[in-house]
This record gives sequence, C-alpha cells and structure tokens, in this order.
Amino acid sequence: MLLWRGKNPNEGFSLYNGGGMNGTSQMMDFLEEPLPGVGTYEDFNTIDWVREKSRDRDRHREIASKSKESTWALIHSVSDAFSGWLLMLLIGLLAGSLAGLIDISAHWMTDLKEGLCLSGFWFNHEHCCWNSNETTFEDRDKCPEWESWSQLIIGHGEGAFAYILNYFMYVLWALVFSLLAVLLVRGFAPYACGSGIPEIKTILSGFIIRGYLGKWTLIIKTVTLVLAVSSGLSLGKEGPLVHVACCCGNILCHLFTKYRKNEAKRREVLSAAAAAGVSVAFGAPIGGVLFSLEEVSYYFPLKTLWRSFFAALVAAFTLRSINPFGNSRLVLFYVEFHTPWHLLELVPFILLGIFGGLWGSFFIRSNIAWCRRRKTTKLGKYPVLEVLVVTAITAVLAFPNEYTRMSTSELISELFNDCGLLDFSKLCEYVNDFNSTTGDVLPDRAAGPGVYTAMWQLALALILKVFITIFTFGMKVPSGLFIPSMAVGAIVGRLLGVGMEQLAYYHHDWTIFSGWCSQGADCITPGLYAMVGAAACLGGVTRMTVSLVVIMFELTGGLEYIVPLMAAAMTSKWVADAIGREGIYDAHIRLNGYPFLEAKEEFSHKTLAMDVMRPRRNDPVLTVITQDSMMVEDVEAIINETTYSGYPVVVSRESQRLVGFVLRRDLIISIENARKKQDGIVSTSIIYFTDHSPPLPPSSPSMLKLRSILDLSPFTVTDQTPMEIVVDIFRKLGLRQCLVTHNGKLLGIITKKDVLKHIAQMANQDPDSILFN
Repeated sequence: MLLWRGKNPNEGFSLYNGGGMNGTSQMMDFLEEPLPGVGTYEDFNTIDWVREKSRDRDRHREIASKSKESTWALIHSVSDAFSGWLLMLLIGLLAGSLAGLIDISAHWMTDLKEGLCLSGFWFNHEHCCWNSNETTFEDRDKCPEWESWSQLIIGHGEGAFAYILNYFMYVLWALVFSLLAVLLVRGFAPYACGSGIPEIKTILSGFIIRGYLGKWTLIIKTVTLVLAVSSGLSLGKEGPLVHVACCCGNILCHLFTKYRKNEAKRREVLSAAAAAGVSVAFGAPIGGVLFSLEEVSYYFPLKTLWRSFFAALVAAFTLRSINPFGNSRLVLFYVEFHTPWHLLELVPFILLGIFGGLWGSFFIRSNIAWCRRRKTTKLGKYPVLEVLVVTAITAVLAFPNEYTRMSTSELISELFNDCGLLDFSKLCEYVNDFNSTTGDVLPDRAAGPGVYTAMWQLALALILKVFITIFTFGMKVPSGLFIPSMAVGAIVGRLLGVGMEQLAYYHHDWTIFSGWCSQGADCITPGLYAMVGAAACLGGVTRMTVSLVVIMFELTGGLEYIVPLMAAAMTSKWVADAIGREGIYDAHIRLNGYPFLEAKEEFSHKTLAMDVMRPRRNDPVLTVITQDSMMVEDVEAIINETTYSGYPVVVSRESQRLVGFVLRRDLIISIENARKKQDGIVSTSIIYFTDHSPPLPPSSPSMLKLRSILDLSPFTVTDQTPMEIVVDIFRKLGLRQCLVTHNGKLLGIITKKDVLKHIAQMANQDPDSILFN
C-alpha cells in the first residue's frame, strides 16, 4: 500500500519541492501557464512547506530582478516588501478593536444578570455608579441609579422573596445567554466552539481545516464569546481571543496576493496574529510574542518574531485607546504590593507549584476522559441540552456565594488585591490596630470575622471551580481555560497566604520568622501568594514556562516578583510532567486525531525506515507511474482505483529507478484541462514526463506532456535510515511524505500519518486514533 487510506479520499501526504515548477519556459507544452487549482490543497490535507517556500523564493527572485528595469517595477518591489508590515498593522487594529468590544459587552451583560441602570440601560454597574452624586466611597457599588431585578419588579430589595426573585433572574439570564450561544454556534459556525488553540497549533503545523479561520467563524465566535462569558460558566475569553485574532489574520491575508496564494507565508502571519490575540487578552504584548513562539507556532523565523512584536504592540495600543476597563490601564489585574518577598517564602511558593502541577494533571485526565465520553456516547448528540444543564448547575450553585456570583476576572482581581486602608472587601476585614500604622503600610494584623467568612466561602468556591471547569471546557460554546485555571490557583494561593500571614502574626518569635518578621511589621502579602498560585495552576494545565512568567508580570505589573513566579511555574511543570507529558492543548490534539508532530518530544526507539514504510511484506505492490510509457486511460484507471494523494514516477516498472513524484490532484486537473483544450488528446494518448517525447509511429494520437507538474526533487531516504532521523526530518522540514530507496531503486513511501501511527504504536497507544475526526 502506498499511502495511508483515511475517510477522506485525498487524505494522504506528499512532498513537492517546486523542482518541476522552475525552468519550464522553454517547454512548449499546454501547462506553460499555471492552471487554476494546480499546486493547491484539498481540505484536511497537510501543506508542503518545502514547495511553498520554494515558490515564494521564485516569486521574490522574479520581483527583485524586474525591479531594476523600471520605476513601476521598483515601486511594486517596495510595496511587496512593505505589505507584511501593513498586514500586521491591520491585524493589530482589528484584533484590538474586537477585544475592546468583547470586554465592554461582556462586562455589561454580566451585570445585566443582577440588575439594570436607570440612567442608561447601556451602562454596566460600575459605570452607572460613577455618574451618581450619591455614591459614598465605602458603598461605591451602591447607588440609586442601579436597581436590582427585585427592586425593579416588586419595588424593594430586602427580604426572602426579593432574594428568591434575584436568584431566579440570575439563573434565567444565565440560561438565556448560554442557549443563544450554543444555538448560534450549532446553526452558523460549528468551528466557533472551544478555545481554538489546539486547532490553531495544528493549522500552524501545516494542516488545512477550511472554514476554521473564516469570516462566519469570526462573527459567531465574537458574539458567542460575549454570551458564554456573560452566562457565568466557568470559562474565560482569553484562549478564544487567540482564535479571533487568527481569524482576523486569515481574512486580512486575502487582501495581499503573496499571502493569499502561499500557505506557508499565511502561516507566518497567523503566528503573529496569535501573538496579537494574547496581547489583547491579557494586555501583555511581550508575553503574547513569547506565547506564540513557545506554545503555538511550528515555524517561527526571525522575521516573524519582529512582525509578531509589531502586531502585538499595535493590538495592545488599540485596546489601550478603547480603554475597556475604564481605568486607563492596559493590564487586567494591576497590583501594587509594597512589601518585598523573603527567601524563606520560596517554600510556600514551591508548595503552590506542586499543587499547580497536581491539579493540572488531574484536570487534564478528567477533562479528556469526559470529552472522550462525549465523543463516544449519546451525550455528544445533545450539545444544547448539555450546555443548558451545566449552565443551570453552575448558576444555581454560584449565586449564594458572592465569590462565585461575581465574574471570574473580578474574583481574581479581588484575590490579587493587597489590603490597604481604603479597602472594604471581606478579605480585608482585619482587626485594626491604628497605633502601629505607619503611613500607607499596614502591619500584619489578626484576622477579623469577615476574613474567616471569606475563607470558607473561598473554599466552597474552589470546590465548585475545580469540578465544574472539567465539564465546561470542550462544550459547544467558546471556552477558554486561562482564567478558570488562574482562579483555582489564586483561591488556593490566597488561602495559603492568609494562613501564612496569621502564622507570622501569632508566632513571630518562631525561628523561621524571627529574622525578618518582627511584631507590627508588614511581612506577608496574601495577594502575592494568590498571584503565584494562579501562575502555578495555569502552568500545570498548559505546561507554559517562559511565556507564562512574562504574561503574569505584564498582567499584574509585579516585576519584582519574577523569581517566585519562575519557581512556581517551573515546579508545576516538573510535577505535571512527572505524571503525564502532555499539556491540555496537546491532549486535545491527540483526542481529535489531528496529524500533529510535537516538536518538544524526543523519539528514542531503534527502528528503521524499512520498518515503517509502505508497502509492508503482505501488502499489494507499490502503485507507480512510468515516465513515458503509460496512456491517459492507464493513469485515469490508477486514479479511479486508488485513494492515494500522490504517485512516484519511475523510469520503468522493471528498473524502478525514481524520476520524481506527482500529486493526484495535479494529475486530475491537468488531464481534464488537456482533454478540453488540447487537440488530439484521447484515452490512448501517451503521457510523458521527460524533456523529449519518446519515438512513436506517425499514426499515433497526440502525446500529453506533464513534466511541469512533476516534482523532480522529492525527499528520499534509504531503507536503513534510523526512524529517529526520519522523524526529525518530518518535523523540521514539515514534510508530507518521503520516498524510501535501496541502491537508487524505489522501495516504498513513508507518509506523515505513517510516522504518527508509528510513534503512537511505540508509546503503546492506539495507532488508528491518528485520524482527523
């Protein structure tokens, strides 16, 4: 068997170096002008990186040579060079504008579940009370202009009936928002669900999923993301914003010919768009570039790094200009900690890292098990019902607890907060001792009743978040994982931070505290522990390291706390990797059977190319095309009888010496076109792939020359090449397949799917799971 045979008849992999595309101007055959469709790809196929790069080099060489001939050609050359930067500018502007729109809309619709602003229904709760003259600083979230649903319906907000009415309206709005979200996704853009990052990683590795980055997906994802976040489900908008930004990049690529016609160039743009997505998600432009480099991108040249930086900068600037948070700050959770951390605090920070790694592994295994059940049972047939049930459970359990009722971003912001003199949150209800207060710095104090109430409420919130997120991620609505993961870590961090603070307050004479934590000093910052815990849990789930630390310090502005963040992120990665090597995105890629070769994993098995190549010992012989002795009807019979996406071309069946490789799609288009446009082409016409036509009797029908669609330099390895090297070649060159030879004779072929199946087999996994589903 020549190529892997899947559900899609064209789902094989092939390589084309562009060798046959060059130097064809002297060949007077009908393919002198490129045919529409030749060199393009079917849906659910992998692109040929080597061919695409070769075509781009040819195009660039042609523009450069012409630029010396005329002024117009020089202007065209300059505009071609500048088009990449212009595209980055447009992506940044569009991604920043959409992120601002999503932030403002989500904030307003989240508050709509609790009440309405009388002075203007378009104001959210915070903005409504900003304009009020009767708001006091202590009750800054209460003002006559904002009324709860019970005040609007029955005229007062106190009492059991008013509470039940508010409860009912909260659950009702949550159900309406989630129902709208799932119906829009199901009806208009099925690809708009989930976070989108696993699919974007796969697309950036060269796989084609048509429509995944299209305009309908962009519109529906933007609208349903607002609805899903507003419904109160345990999900975030940050991951899906990467998908939104990549949709912007893909759509804007169609404005420029060099990106529209070259799949490899388009993937460079999508890498930069992913950076812009993280930039606007967190207000972290540098973290966005590093996220794209570390986590998402497959091919990331230096030029893409610069362009990613520019796109992220423009996107962040656009979002800052819109000012969706109304505080003139770009960052999501700005913190101002006044106390430096002490070396001994690294112990609790590392403990948070261990918790983050353990929770990350538990979450990945549980979520993948649930998603597999959804795929393989009847549960998957009822996505609307599943979303409504999970929303109802989340809303019913969330409303009684103020820490789960508020949006997850607000919760994280409160947990990161360092208690000052003007804070009136429950988390800051300490026993005041004003005699020892110096300036703005508050000493460690005994916890008051409000802190103890907040502790058990946070513990309940933690249990809800830990379990409900498992069932939420992967439903048929846009769902990000960054914010729920950070919330789990921030709650654990805050609980540990308050525990450490009280321990230091009541036992400041202990040896561990005596050197740096005297009585009346301000030495423990619970908000810092929340920040470190958030980083640890996010690292445990995604396995990010460098980009995570940079995102966290950009997100909070806490530059001096880089070492605690690094310690927690590294510990969580080590612990999580010890339990299971895959992050959540890689696990979902494997679950969905996408053809993705993970660059981070080492292949250490001692197998050879001959062990993996097709045909195997009992398989049918290799299907090949000869260079100058087959008729049109013979080639058409081969195409109709097989589902392979390409065929090796050999000198003759006897010699089996390799000439090149031809794609099935290119063959079909070329033969169809020749029958229509070239006189004398019939079923008995000889097809030849050589420079010179073979000698034939005068009465023979016209011959068909197809040399220009032949790849004259297919990638080959010998049958004794170790698979370790073959896997490396596939990863680094982005090959679709390579041919296997022995003493120059063609033996077989190895496709990308053969490599993936072999890796799965070596890891004792089901090799048939490598199938796009």
